[in-house]
Amino acid sequence: MSNSSSQLITCKVSLEFSKVVLIKTVLSYCFSLNSEGWDYSYFLLFFATLISLMLVLWSNMAAIVCWEKGEPLKVEEIQVEPPKSSEVRVKMLCASVCHSDILSTRGFPSPLFPRVMGHEGVGVVESICEEVNGLKQGDVVIPTYVAECQTCENCTSENTNLCLTYPLTLNCLMLDGTSRMSIRGQSLYHTFSCATWSEYMVINANYVVKIHPSIAPSHASFLSCGYSTGFGAAWKDAKVVEGARIQGATKIIGIDKNPRKKENGHVFGMTDFINPDGSDKYSICESVRALTDGKGVDYSFECSGVAPLVNEAIESTKIGTGKTILMGIGDHQSLQINFLPLLCGRTLKGCVYGGIKTISDLPILLEKCRNKEIHLDELLTHEVQLEDINKAFELLKQPDCVKVLVKI
Repeated sequence: MSNSSSQLITCKVSLEFSKVVLIKTVLSYCFSLNSEGWDYSYFLLFFATLISLMLVLWSNMAAIVCWEKGEPLKVEEIQVEPPKSSEVRVKMLCASVCHSDILSTRGFPSPLFPRVMGHEGVGVVESICEEVNGLKQGDVVIPTYVAECQTCENCTSENTNLCLTYPLTLNCLMLDGTSRMSIRGQSLYHTFSCATWSEYMVINANYVVKIHPSIAPSHASFLSCGYSTGFGAAWKDAKVVEGARIQGATKIIGIDKNPRKKENGHVFGMTDFINPDGSDKYSICESVRALTDGKGVDYSFECSGVAPLVNEAIESTKIGTGKTILMGIGDHQSLQINFLPLLCGRTLKGCVYGGIKTISDLPILLEKCRNKEIHLDELLTHEVQLEDINKAFELLKQPDCVKVLVKI
């Protein structure tokens, strides 16, 4: 047997090679080894290599699965298919925990289970469909749940970041209505367009953003949702916490029952702090007005999704011009809003991913991260292994916890 065929037989097929590239490579070897045409022995060589490849591509991979609404999360061995049209498969490096992940176990954004959890994270492109442009194997990427085609009505507007061509996926499936993940033959749902609490995941390439490999994995993970949402809301929606600081806001008021958030907030530019438990005499909006000469603030950002606090946020803004940005998600998907404050000229606006466009805006934020213009080290307070994900949920209840990094 020639040296070429010997090298082919002894090579190790790994997940770092795509299915298409490997099959083409094997075929080219088989034909090149026999100039007179196809030979049975070469067919066996091709078939054996293909079987080995398929075993690797569909091998079990660890993932965090929520089987039913409200149940504890479990580490399961799942199967992740190769990418299809316009998709890439990503080997996750690490992930992080967002408050909406807790809500996801309770049936947000759709009551579909079983579900592979997680939407924040960073990984490396492991395999890629031929139709994908601008990405290659080995690229470091962050998943998002918003995309930007740059041509639809919404993408060409400055007023929204929600693409019409590649929409926010609320059915917990891929764009074609199917899933690339399964367990013992049963299809698995995921959160929005991704499932980051898994060793591998498949995602439409339009929902990933290539990043510079020098960006710390924890920083990249935080930028994939949580930090970008808060920063972008001040940057894009308010046009003025850290996004507000960089835009030059003179008074930034933080409100939280946790007194430790006062110290954390000052690092990110907060100038004043209100603890609602610190006074039974004044409401939140009254306390805000006391700090603003009775006028209220120009912009308020509501991060809890709790109806009474949404109303407090609205009434904390100026009459006639005040704007409240709704970023948080509560347990209840309906809100009872007081009518009069809105009638007085105030505005309530929803916000997804901080209003950030993934192609036009996110690279700017990533560059700020590389240049250390934004603070991300201070966000990381705890780390857990993938199998300890339930511990991460408990950590979020602790007063000293800001962000939890999940090692994969």
